[in-house]
Amino acid sequence: MSDKTKIPYKIYLSENEIPTAWYNLRADMKNKPAPLLNPQTLEPMTAKELQAVFCDELAAQELDDTTAYIPIPEDIRNFYKMYRPSPLVRAYCLEEKLQTPAKIYYKFEGNNTSGSHKLNSAIAQAYYAKKQGLKGVTTETGAGQWGAALSMACSYLGLDCLVYMVKVSYEQKPFRREVMRTYGATVTPSPSDTTQVGRKILAEHPGTTGSLGCAISEAVEAESTREGYRYVLGSVLNQVMLHQTIIGLETKTALDKYHVVPDIIIGCAGGGSNLGGLISPFVGEMVRGERNYRIIAVEPASCPSFTRGVFAYDYCDTGKVCPLVKMYTLGSGFIPSASHSGGLRYHGMSPVLSQLYHDGLMEAVSVKQTEVFEAAVQFARVEGILPAPESSHAIRVAIDEALKCRQTGEEKTIVFGLTGTGYFDMMAYEKHNNGTMADYIPTDDDLKPGLTGIPRFPGNEF
Repeated sequence: MSDKTKIPYKIYLSENEIPTAWYNLRADMKNKPAPLLNPQTLEPMTAKELQAVFCDELAAQELDDTTAYIPIPEDIRNFYKMYRPSPLVRAYCLEEKLQTPAKIYYKFEGNNTSGSHKLNSAIAQAYYAKKQGLKGVTTETGAGQWGAALSMACSYLGLDCLVYMVKVSYEQKPFRREVMRTYGATVTPSPSDTTQVGRKILAEHPGTTGSLGCAISEAVEAESTREGYRYVLGSVLNQVMLHQTIIGLETKTALDKYHVVPDIIIGCAGGGSNLGGLISPFVGEMVRGERNYRIIAVEPASCPSFTRGVFAYDYCDTGKVCPLVKMYTLGSGFIPSASHSGGLRYHGMSPVLSQLYHDGLMEAVSVKQTEVFEAAVQFARVEGILPAPESSHAIRVAIDEALKCRQTGEEKTIVFGLTGTGYFDMMAYEKHNNGTMADYIPTDDDLKPGLTGIPRFPGNEF
């Protein structure tokens, strides 16, 4: 009996199989992520301090490293039913094209109006803001998928939404910007002259294309000057990764139905929300000593936080107003090149993933932009989905691993996260198709200013 007979192209779960709780990996980790620090006192952030920035419930989730499963409110689960469970797809066509004995699966998160996995956390954060009686929220966005998702969630719940969009993406991805505006969000290119920190960054870096670190600073300042608003974010911190574990929980349930055990799990890594969400249930098995997997984080060579950064406490934002986070970082002052993978242009990485990487529980590789788009086109031509540039980093390494299996004859099972679609990224595809896309890999001298700016204090040696 062939695999196609035994395992369908798409494995669907029923609505009743949508997880009822998010999985908090920190509860099972032997080495917990280091606590957030107050940048003024260098003491661990308290719930009260975080509540000045985040919604009360989100602040509690951020600090909770003991509760393994946190219930998903019924209203959020009902919203999830609009587009979840998302399909787990067996890439039979790609396998045949590659002539590989490897079995390839991808979890497709692009089957919702916002176009990506970001909606999983956007609706949760908007829900808690609404429940708290707030007027609105502020945020940053890189490629625009988080901004699109949050604007959709806020529109659904009747909240005001202010988005600071990294300037290069604001210009490269005008249609994603218009999706946000269609949902009622106010979208401002960052850095801007609407905030003090934005004006400061513009004065210091005239003509800058911006960064997620810049946009975060502006969004936090905008929240602090508006009564009834809180800041929400689309990646990096614990609360976001928690909400995204619905991806991994569904993936594991679908695989278990067919008694499939993956050998390799791959995800793109910018801030870490989708990768962390995908791998959490599997890493939970690893840290509990139940099973081993090979986990690979894929980042752009132009912004190599894992592969060329340092593990240290650093600012989350360029303006240095957010808490200090211990993570793999290139320094909050690092301004990445204007690559087309806007969602991966962040100087740091999730504290949970950083700890896992530091402990040797996962690997990391960096890939060039041109190689990423070669894989994106190859995938689109055989699997029928035009992937987002960010997602295509995972596709690149999944293809590479499958080709290794062709050489060795090993029948490994590969699972990767297809985080979203690339239909608003056609300017990038145009450059690739025209042969005008270029690679940029920062030199050690390019990285030096950012790394030099990482704060030095007792216990933060690197």
